[in-house]
Amino acid sequence: MGVKSLQELAEDLPEGMVLAGLDLGTKTIGIAVSDLGLSLATPREVLRRTRFTKDADKLLELLEAERVGGCVIGLPVNMDGSHGPRAQATRAFVRNLEARTDLGFAFWDERLSTVAAERALLEMDVSRKKRAQRIDAAAAAFILQGALDRLSSLSTGNSE
Repeated sequence: MGVKSLQELAEDLPEGMVLAGLDLGTKTIGIAVSDLGLSLATPREVLRRTRFTKDADKLLELLEAERVGGCVIGLPVNMDGSHGPRAQATRAFVRNLEARTDLGFAFWDERLSTVAAERALLEMDVSRKKRAQRIDAAAAAFILQGALDRLSSLSTGNSE
């Protein structure tokens, strides 16, 4: 299906399927999934990255088990809005993953998603050790929730 706009991704989502949010780090991939109503993002597991082929196989296996029909990928945009090496690496990962699946993808500006996820975990009084284990999945949920909120505002005609 390839890379699409967020709205196209949601419109093309097959019946009974959900969206996933992915936070691609250099060492891990955080994963979150939506509910069927596309209103709530829930963190799932974090994959430790090894090699692309192994990472892609495990990721696609997890996405299939969760009945994911499309993915919102956090795009690490610099604070000034420019796209640096991490954004290029994210785009390359998606290009390579596209060759292995029919899933659609949409990019979502992830600036400050990890900061927001860490703040939320701190507010829940999660220990430092558990925060380190959960931060990437929480960041993926933050990315996906932002995209779901945007879709909701688009469907109600609120273009803010």
